[in-house]
Amino acid sequence: MARIAITGATGLIGRALTASLAGDGHEVVRVVRGPGAGSDVRWDPAGGTIDAAGLEGLDAVVHLAGEPIGAARWSDAVRRRIMDSRARGTDLLARTLAGLERPPAVLVSCSAVGFYGDRGADELTEDAPAGDDFLARVCVVWEEAADPARAAAIRVVHPRTGVVIAKDGPLIDKVELPFRLGVGGRVGSGRQWVPWISLHDEVAALRFLVDTPLEGPVNLVGPTPADNRELTRALGKVLRRPTLFPIPPLAVRALYGEMGVTLATISQRVLPTRLLAAGFRFRHTTIQEALAEAFARPAAA
Repeated sequence: MARIAITGATGLIGRALTASLAGDGHEVVRVVRGPGAGSDVRWDPAGGTIDAAGLEGLDAVVHLAGEPIGAARWSDAVRRRIMDSRARGTDLLARTLAGLERPPAVLVSCSAVGFYGDRGADELTEDAPAGDDFLARVCVVWEEAADPARAAAIRVVHPRTGVVIAKDGPLIDKVELPFRLGVGGRVGSGRQWVPWISLHDEVAALRFLVDTPLEGPVNLVGPTPADNRELTRALGKVLRRPTLFPIPPLAVRALYGEMGVTLATISQRVLPTRLLAAGFRFRHTTIQEALAEAFARPAAA
């Protein structure tokens, strides 16, 4: 069985990944900022400190930690936290792993589909260039911060994760209430592409990347792209509610500011090209299946 460290282990994906690995008998080492317990490793990304000794002899590290992008309006301070948490945390972790006597074989250092920016209906594989908006710049810096681990011959893979479909996920937690009240609907034209993935497949794909000799960027999105209209119809069907009221982007801006408009209207038709080519099999192949699963069981199941 493997010994695997996880940063961001208390977040949505981290909790589910921890449960999945531990359920199969693997030893999970949580890298935490607060008081730890047992085999937990303490770190302070902002302060630049980490317990390097606790990372010796690992088989793999999955790096999920970073300031949530959808938790608050994007003030200048929030933007700095979003960028710095990823740049500093990833650089600290990568440099520390590179300097170990017994470094891990692989660092799965997360990124996001925000790398591509707003691309309309273009089909985006891992070869597509970076966008030029705020989230794209964050993702470029985020991925480059892992360079010290790459230079030390650690296999580094960057899962560019889409919108994770889960009951408590970053999308559902914002739209569930209006949909349940019967006032949910498409945002704007609804033609913007939503790069989604179910929580189950996100966890399975992260584990696949630990075990499969892929490196560099790998898109973690469902195999059947869906636009906002399809997402709206599927969510209405799962919740058994009408979806008759289009939501103007101005209303989204009033509620959530630039953050809300960006996340709700950006269009990214991302394809999991490298994941499929490597033999990964999705459990949920459509947005309808992912939403039905999300509302049928607890998010961490």
